[in-house]
Amino acid sequence: MVKITPIKKITVTEQVMEQIASWITSNELKPGDKLPNERLLAEEFGVNRGRVRESLRALALIGLITIKPGEGSYVSEHEAPIPAETIVWMYYKEIDNFDDIFAARKLIESEVLLEASKQLSDNDINNLEGILQKIYNLSVTEKNNYAFQELIDEFDLHVGLCSNNKIYSKLMQTIIHLRHDSMLKILNVPGAWENSIEWRTRFIHAIKDRNIKMVKEAIDFNFTRAKLFYGKED
Repeated sequence: MVKITPIKKITVTEQVMEQIASWITSNELKPGDKLPNERLLAEEFGVNRGRVRESLRALALIGLITIKPGEGSYVSEHEAPIPAETIVWMYYKEIDNFDDIFAARKLIESEVLLEASKQLSDNDINNLEGILQKIYNLSVTEKNNYAFQELIDEFDLHVGLCSNNKIYSKLMQTIIHLRHDSMLKILNVPGAWENSIEWRTRFIHAIKDRNIKMVKEAIDFNFTRAKLFYGKED
């Protein structure tokens, strides 16, 4: 059992959060470990269960823990995805600023894609080709923007993960959440689907050839073409 210090100050919820977070960041509790239940935590901290519940929800929101209804709270795995709500609330003032989002996308995605291209294994490339085939199949069967975007996100998240850089992976997750609304609108613009498929096809071909110059050209192609769709969305 980890050591629990009773709470005495006014900012009860924050203190509970900080103490639980310190167990995780110091590795006293490891990924997958189950936290003591709310009743026990409340007794040991010397606070009511409502304060503990608030703290656990906040820690779940930032991705440190995972709350499983009926089971309890667990330390999140290191590669647990960032909750979408966290990103949206952090950037709620910028979420509709498509120009700023595009600029951030170009800067961050380009670097992540370039780094990942140097790290992708043959198996990773096969996985990306499988996702790309699903994207292509959807494009010839139905115009479902939501399904199309989910596949694009899956492709890009996999690339971010394959960069072997945990910060890059999290940055890609953040960008994907931020671009969600703008991309849904852009996918209504004629040619947007085709552009998404074409540049990813070029990207994979360049990686298979282990040609960094072609990788950079594929990335530039994407953002040069994508910029044309901004301002045309519904």
